[in-house]
Amino acid sequence: MTAAPTQLPRPALLERLKHNGSAPVFVVLIALALVMVFLNPGFYEPPSLMAFLRSAAPLVILAIGQYFVIVSGEFDLSVGSLVGAQVVIAARLIDGEESRTWPVIALMIGFGLVVGLVNGLATTLLRVPSFITTLGTMLMLYGAIRMWTGGSPTGALSESFRQWGRMGIEMPVLRQLPYAAIIMVVIAVIGIYVMRSSYGQVLVVTGDNDTAATFAGGRVWLVRTGAFVLSSLMATVAGILIGGFAGVTAQVGQGMEFTAITAVVLGGVLLGGGRGWIVGAIAGALTYQLLERLLVQLAMPSTLNPLIQGVIIIAAVAFAANQSRTRRTKVAAQAPAEPSPVGVG
Repeated sequence: MTAAPTQLPRPALLERLKHNGSAPVFVVLIALALVMVFLNPGFYEPPSLMAFLRSAAPLVILAIGQYFVIVSGEFDLSVGSLVGAQVVIAARLIDGEESRTWPVIALMIGFGLVVGLVNGLATTLLRVPSFITTLGTMLMLYGAIRMWTGGSPTGALSESFRQWGRMGIEMPVLRQLPYAAIIMVVIAVIGIYVMRSSYGQVLVVTGDNDTAATFAGGRVWLVRTGAFVLSSLMATVAGILIGGFAGVTAQVGQGMEFTAITAVVLGGVLLGGGRGWIVGAIAGALTYQLLERLLVQLAMPSTLNPLIQGVIIIAAVAFAANQSRTRRTKVAAQAPAEPSPVGVG
């Protein structure tokens, strides 16, 4: 009787952090948390901490969606405009009527899925680079919404719509557990489960080498299209939460696509795909949000935020290029040398 094969143990946490490039973001997150202890100890009181999680939830959810796209080797620049479009559409259609809330939310989800599907199919089947595809979608959404509203959004969101971004469950110690924080945790758990599934494994392999993924039997076009659909779905959820506390303006969602990308690359996800941990992307979003809070605490101008985003993105691109060169060098070194030609006659 042969013994059953033993399952290989999962890599230790530190080994996984090193392998996925997520270790630095956790170091930075802990450092920022310690700085906040000295600058504002009251920040860690339960009500204040819950308020921070409420404000961080939309960015975390956007980063999860952006992670799916980036780890597959693509970009999604349309999520910021989609967030703004969803909020404006919801306000215009609901117009303060409570009975319209859930039908409009269903319509928003459907619209988000269609946007993601268009982005995915244009990228995978029409072979348009995702940077161009989603940039075009971003411009079309901004233009369409401004044409529809005349540049000045109208209408109002109902209270039952806004509760998801501003309300929560009353509790003794926390005072209030925000719905936004609950939704964030649920989506994070689902995202981790997705990345542990066969779909998530193929997604990473596709980002690393889509030709190898195709030869291995993976449907690259379907996997990448699914990543864009998930990204747009996450943008829709983020729009619902942002509508709860940001109000209805033409600036809602503006620039959030770059903030989400910054959070993902800050979490150690490799631009170009093939490497990255979804937990690292979540930590990157929390780190960026905490950094913004720290700048406010230090009375620094908010104009520093684009500067920080630019530095992080440039550093990430440089790191990705270096990783790519290192990988090619290792592959070349491991390849067998060609036999020397033998003279004839």
